[in-house]
Amino acid sequence: MASRFVDRAVIHLAAGNGGNGCASVHREKFKPLGGPDGGNGGNGGDVLLVVDPNVHTLLDFHFRPHARAGNGKIGQGGNRSGAAGETLELRVPDGTVVLTERGEVLADLVGPGTTFVAAQGGRGGLGNAALASKARKAPGFALLGEPGESRDLVLELRSVADVGLLGFPSAGKSSLISVLSAAKPKIADYPFTTLVPNLGVVTAGDTVFTMADVPGLIPGASQGKGLGLDFLRHIERCAVLVHVVDCATYEPGRDPVSDVDALETELARYTPSLGGDLADRPRVVVLNKVDVPDAAEIAELVRPEFEKRGLEVFEISTVSRKGLRELTFALGAVVERYRAEQPPPEAEKVVLKPLAVDDSGFTVEPDPEEEGAFVVHGTRPERWIRQTNFGNDEAVGYLADRLNRLGVEDELARKGAVPGSQVTIGDISFEWQPSTPGAVVHLSGRGTDVRLEGTDRVSAAERKEARRIRRDGPDEESDGE
Repeated sequence: MASRFVDRAVIHLAAGNGGNGCASVHREKFKPLGGPDGGNGGNGGDVLLVVDPNVHTLLDFHFRPHARAGNGKIGQGGNRSGAAGETLELRVPDGTVVLTERGEVLADLVGPGTTFVAAQGGRGGLGNAALASKARKAPGFALLGEPGESRDLVLELRSVADVGLLGFPSAGKSSLISVLSAAKPKIADYPFTTLVPNLGVVTAGDTVFTMADVPGLIPGASQGKGLGLDFLRHIERCAVLVHVVDCATYEPGRDPVSDVDALETELARYTPSLGGDLADRPRVVVLNKVDVPDAAEIAELVRPEFEKRGLEVFEISTVSRKGLRELTFALGAVVERYRAEQPPPEAEKVVLKPLAVDDSGFTVEPDPEEEGAFVVHGTRPERWIRQTNFGNDEAVGYLADRLNRLGVEDELARKGAVPGSQVTIGDISFEWQPSTPGAVVHLSGRGTDVRLEGTDRVSAAERKEARRIRRDGPDEESDGE
């Protein structure tokens, strides 16, 4: 059974969740006040894409598109931190491009060992030992671990080839690559014999380059006809494009000049969607099958037309091997010129961009769905919400202190929020009760906060019912009672 070639795949990735921190107090005989000793939770594992030169297709992702890294372990007493989740490495071919579902390019993975963090694991929560302070000698809570990042990505394989062969079906591209390299593609005399791109390594003196045989193009390919446009991404990186023309074709209405013009038209229509600059790449015309007498005459007739356009022309025969040596060295020279013109590769630099002095890291905006309500956006507030155990009043009080120190309460007041206004941060909505600026946290029982004792907090169900009444009015049955 022949192996399948897959050059595009959609993958669904989930990084590992961070482990929860531990709330523990050291207990030992004759030491009743041992202090907090809860360890931190472990970080969730990342999902990495790593270039492996031994991988040549995206077939594995076609059959197994879902991948998940390991979760971090929870912290334990005795200041024992949880183990980090196992990082998942996914091996991809050289030349893989990572895109979002909307087509935005995230990474171009070229070169063995190149690594891209496709999904980042969640942070582990701090244990109560790390949360201890002068105000909270023995915190009765710990922070929750953050969920890992989940992403849907598109992988496209754009082969790293120096020379791309273009031509109609059965023009002789597979035969050419088979005689110039050690590649052994399927060769036959019927259209669309080649169903997958073939790569071969060619040596021309001291120059070694790769050649890609792309499945045949036909007129109308940009509208979905034929096979070739599905594989054009494999020639985007090529230094030179070679038009392989069948001079011995017996199809009516076809000749070498019209063949090249038709393929250039289809290439020009599709190039904008590739995002490359194929229009500027040098072209070479190869007039194939000149071992046939009629084909040799046609080659002599059309050669001046191509040379008039500034194209370099070679007459070859893959059967008699006529002109192959001249073609090989000519392509090697073009590849060398292209390589010399490219800027030297620069090592990737990690640029740290600190926040501006006046950047608070959050914004407060009116809630578009409810009058008098507000929504807080920001990396830190939303992360703190995910880390908070809302079943623990002391943890909720700690969250209030963090938001107050960040300036969220001052900004809410400036935007017109009043006590009782609904505030949404992340997935959590609550009624805002401003705390006293500069207030000292009073010591209380573990897991409790005196500021939250005795308050008439409205439950989520009651808030939902109140919103329904404001929107739809009271029920008819309640009006009649």
